[in-house]
Amino acid sequence: MKIGSIREDQNLERRIAITPEIAKKFISNGFEINLQKNYATHLGLEDQVYEDLDVNFFEDEKMIIENSNILTQLSLPSMSIMKNVKQNKSIVGVLNPYQNKENLEKLSKNKINCFSLELLPRITRAQSMDVLSSQANLAGYKAVVESFASFEKAIPMMMTAAGTVPAAKVLIVGAGVAGLQAIATAKRMGAIVFATDVRMASKEQVESLGGKFLTVDGSENLETEGGYAKEASEDFKKKQEELLSETLKKIDIVVCTALIPGKKAPVILKEDMLNNMQSGSIIYDLAAAQGGNTSATKVDEVVVRKGVKIMGDKNILNKLPVSASNLYSKNVYNFVLNLYDKDVKQIKINLEDEIIEKTLIK
Repeated sequence: MKIGSIREDQNLERRIAITPEIAKKFISNGFEINLQKNYATHLGLEDQVYEDLDVNFFEDEKMIIENSNILTQLSLPSMSIMKNVKQNKSIVGVLNPYQNKENLEKLSKNKINCFSLELLPRITRAQSMDVLSSQANLAGYKAVVESFASFEKAIPMMMTAAGTVPAAKVLIVGAGVAGLQAIATAKRMGAIVFATDVRMASKEQVESLGGKFLTVDGSENLETEGGYAKEASEDFKKKQEELLSETLKKIDIVVCTALIPGKKAPVILKEDMLNNMQSGSIIYDLAAAQGGNTSATKVDEVVVRKGVKIMGDKNILNKLPVSASNLYSKNVYNFVLNLYDKDVKQIKINLEDEIIEKTLIK
């Protein structure tokens, strides 16, 4: 069984799907690994590191595709590349089925097995494969670090002979995996942390990390069976806006993490709310790539409005590519092992397995 991976477009994606550690694990399980030349040199990993593990290298990406049973990637390669994939081969990655729906349907009709890892069910057995959680965890951490680096005041309270420096007040919008890590990171650095989320189940988690949960009166639990947030009612949105508008007057840093799978990000911080913020405040919008949680967010730009900086990267994990790749490649490894039938040394698409059934594009 041969597993291949080609270089991602470095302008968009710096993470890799197969690290040397994971290549070694695959090989010890009887797999053969095919990679493209200079696969991870941008991360300081020369080809020789992989070659010492008996990994095969090809210059031409078409050769990798032809000589591999499974292609593991971060994102869906271009269709000009994918047209070379033969029937009964598989591709595993974060394939963005909402944006790439048409292309994935074409591949599926051509009998290519496309497994999109962001569709993994939220069940215990899938936790070791959960790319959304592993990557969101790092994104939440990095968003806080980026915000604090741009903030021109100290974060923790400092008592000195010359006077007291007050602790920065931080608001986390959305208390999913990214939001919870953002809370934990901000608390460790000495900030006073507040958080809000449409899912009432988040309250206990926020408070366990030392944050204060902002509750909307008469809150409804807006959580899907899969554990994700769903769209709020107009009444809830109005009450949330009133609460946020007052809260933002005293907040120094806001980290926005609110996303709805497959939809444009909800605009939570409206124009009038931004006007309430103090000059010198920072907003980091993790939802920037999906439209943003603020009315002023622009991808990969720092927008300054009345002294308030609003930031949002298209892919913040490009700033942590080594750590992100280490976690992502482990997720992929665990997913592939679940697909693999050791007895016959073949991929076994068992649709009675919820993990396989949910991630396979049909």
